[in-house]
Amino acid sequence: MNTITFTQTLIMAENQQPQVIEKNLELDDDGRPRRTGNVWTATTHIITVVVGAGVLALAWAMAQLGWIAGIASILIFASISVFTYSLVADCYRYPDPVLGKRNYTYMQAVKVYLGGTMHVICGLILYGKLAGITVGYTITSATSLAAINKVICVHNKGPDADCRSSYNPYMIGFGTLQLFLSQIPNFHKLTWISTVAAITSFGYVFIAIGLCLSILLPGQGAHTSITGTKIGPELSAADKVWRVCSSMGNIALASTYATVIYDIMDTLRSDPPESKQMKRANIIGVSTMTMIFLLCSCLGYAAFGDQTPGNIFAAFYEPYWIVALGDAFIIIHMIGAYQVMGQPFFRVVEMGANIMWPNSNFINKDYLVKVCGVTINLNLFRLIWRTIFVILATILAMAMPFFNQVLSLLGAIGFGPLVVFFPIQMHIAQRQIKALSLRWCALQSLNCLCMLVSLAAIVASVHEISQNIHKYKIFAYKQ
Repeated sequence: MNTITFTQTLIMAENQQPQVIEKNLELDDDGRPRRTGNVWTATTHIITVVVGAGVLALAWAMAQLGWIAGIASILIFASISVFTYSLVADCYRYPDPVLGKRNYTYMQAVKVYLGGTMHVICGLILYGKLAGITVGYTITSATSLAAINKVICVHNKGPDADCRSSYNPYMIGFGTLQLFLSQIPNFHKLTWISTVAAITSFGYVFIAIGLCLSILLPGQGAHTSITGTKIGPELSAADKVWRVCSSMGNIALASTYATVIYDIMDTLRSDPPESKQMKRANIIGVSTMTMIFLLCSCLGYAAFGDQTPGNIFAAFYEPYWIVALGDAFIIIHMIGAYQVMGQPFFRVVEMGANIMWPNSNFINKDYLVKVCGVTINLNLFRLIWRTIFVILATILAMAMPFFNQVLSLLGAIGFGPLVVFFPIQMHIAQRQIKALSLRWCALQSLNCLCMLVSLAAIVASVHEISQNIHKYKIFAYKQ
């Protein structure tokens, strides 16, 4: 299948507008049901999206960077996000940011502002990241399931007992569940799972904060440093550099919601302009997110110092039921989050297949099947391809079950292009900023700097993953 043809035909399908025969107060200017969202609903969406499993790795990132670089990195990444997401908000409509035609997806905005080649590149990065995140979520869920088993084991048998367990059974179990959930045609049928996932994400974050405070308040915190983990017999200078770069990827992952920004904007009412509302929501949401990030990272590092684990929950065993509850919240969140990220990827592949082979019964025909009195809408292509995808994602997770490094890689892949490069290039095209002007040079300098940081984080994450795979036997990782 020709990639450019595929993406071009896909964007044509996305651009199709419903016809409006007569004026209807219940319809918006594009003929779709009237949007009712506002600044506060958009803020809620932003916070819900960014408060995820990546938060649990921030304490480890802080331990590698130290107090000065760690806090500065979180604040800098947040500031860049506020700035570039404001640029993205202005590009929601084309060509005029207030009266222009809506762009319903990030890819669509890139298409109209930057052309077909950038559209293809954006699609590859965007959907590649969505697919990769499902691998990361499988690892996160297995880590939490194994942690629950370990916490209960240590509580019953004591700290000296061998409570290690393989991640493989947990990954297979999680993957099996996702096999069934992934057959649901679209995420609109999974709203209740998404709502529960959002609630549990706040649950485990605040449990982690509370557990760290339970160590710090009695004065039992560990020794910390303004430069982070110390170079010594257990940590070479080279490994320190790799960890610092990987930490940047962890922070980048926690700071991004670029994949859903236009989905959020498409819920906003038109008055005041969507871009104005989104900019306010962006400032409020990212500020709230930054406070939560600083709490998790600073308290975790203060509690455990150089020994801060990759997943902050891995450092706690008592009270075992609270720790287990926090890990259970993570698992519930991952079940819903997997589908939130997976369904758009499923959709784009199936829409592309439908456009390329419109007369194929294998791809387009649905069959009604009754199972235990319940009617199921079965599509053979959806059944086979989604099953293969979930199996492959599970196998990849089993092959490299390394929580921090995989999260760092995913964050690094998305931050430079999606959060910085495309927003800046669209802004330059929209405002017709002259090349080599002062503003153009400043924007491109920021672009180059962030791309270099992303590239360093990608290289470091790949290096860490390769080192771990070399150190541990593939498919036999225990913790």
